[in-house]
Amino acid sequence: MNTQARVSDADRAYFNGGIVSIATESSLLVSNSPYLNHAGLRALIAQEMLRRNGADLPNTAFIPEVAQILHELEDMPVILRLFEEEKARLPRFREWLDRRQLSDFSLDEVKACAPGTLGEALRQWMEETGYRLDLFFQEVQVTNDFTYYLRQTSLTHDIEHMVTGFGPNHGGEVAMVTANMHARARYFRPELANFFNRVFAYLKAKTILKDALYYPEAMAVNLEAEFKGAEQGRNWHYPIMLAPWRDMVDWQVADIREELGITPVIPDGTWADTNRLCHEGHGDYVGKGRG
Repeated sequence: MNTQARVSDADRAYFNGGIVSIATESSLLVSNSPYLNHAGLRALIAQEMLRRNGADLPNTAFIPEVAQILHELEDMPVILRLFEEEKARLPRFREWLDRRQLSDFSLDEVKACAPGTLGEALRQWMEETGYRLDLFFQEVQVTNDFTYYLRQTSLTHDIEHMVTGFGPNHGGEVAMVTANMHARARYFRPELANFFNRVFAYLKAKTILKDALYYPEAMAVNLEAEFKGAEQGRNWHYPIMLAPWRDMVDWQVADIREELGITPVIPDGTWADTNRLCHEGHGDYVGKGRG
């Protein structure tokens, strides 16, 4: 145990001097935060922010559980009101919701797409890499604006990887989350942007802390990806979750990038091998033997 880094009484007085004790008759933990009051979320947040990415438990473990709890704690009448208010203010958002165009591409739909197009990228993604587009909220039925948002943004996660150039790897995931958060915060009013970014904020927070605690090389990549993602996302003409991907399936990816303001695009292969920096189940994990 490091006894040299000792917090003094003077330090505590400076940072904690404004704490006020509030008495309660409750026999349980009580807070004005619904998130802190949720025992399951407390346990998952503590675990997922402090554990290692062990060979037995990948970095992606328990994302569905945390996302489910966060959604359950939302004030849905407020969220639906915000949707309506932003639809009235933002014609592109309204059109996206009104069309309810799902990007549930099948392999057969894109097999004949020309080289360099989004469709060709989709074909390679599904046929050559084995990736699937449909990974989250798979059983949600589209019945209103909210369920369309859930379903469509789940389907387009990997399309966003293709057009942004931020690959499905440690650096690319950090960059893409960051780009989306910046773009949404610039486009939507803060209350709705915050809702759209809630799960992203959790993903960033747990990744940053675990990298800082255990994976120094991954943390260096994390910081670079954070910068690159913010730089690109703030150039997007609008959040690319609103892009009409089916209309663009036969477009050249370069033309899609120009249309959406996706710039600068990192060189191909950037961060391609970065999973090995923080995934202890990776066959070439860099931390082997460090103790």
